[in-house]
Amino acid sequence: QVQLVESGGGLVQPGGSLRLSCAASGRSFSTYTMGWFRQAPGKEREFVATISRSGLTTSYGDSVKGRFTISRDNAKNTVYLQMNSLKPEDTAVYYCAAVQGPGRYTNPYDYNNWGQGTQVTVSS
Repeated sequence: QVQLVESGGGLVQPGGSLRLSCAASGRSFSTYTMGWFRQAPGKEREFVATISRSGLTTSYGDSVKGRFTISRDNAKNTVYLQMNSLKPEDTAVYYCAAVQGPGRYTNPYDYNNWGQGTQVTVSS
C-alpha cells in the first residue's frame, strides 16, 4: 500500500491553469495504476483521469477531456494533473488515488488508496 499526498490546489481565475501533484511513498509506485477524482459540495465523487503503470496510456472523464492532462514520473513517485482552461464548475476537492495492478479504472470503488485531497477554486 502507498501513501498519497496531493498539493498544488488553490484559487485560479476562469480560463486559467493549475498543476496538481500527488506524491507517493513506497517502493512500488510503478506497479500502481493512478487516478484523479474530484468532489464538489453536494455532489458525488467524479472521475477525472487515470494513467497506466507505465504512463503510456491515459483516460479522461468527459467533463475534462481536452482540457486536463494526467502524467506521472515513476522516478519521482509522483503523478500530476495539468488543468487548463479552467471553469467555475471545475471547483472541487481533487483527490489522488491508486490501485495495484493494470487497468483503466474510472470508478472510485476500484481504488483502495486515497490522498487527503486538495481544494481547487475557479472564480473571478
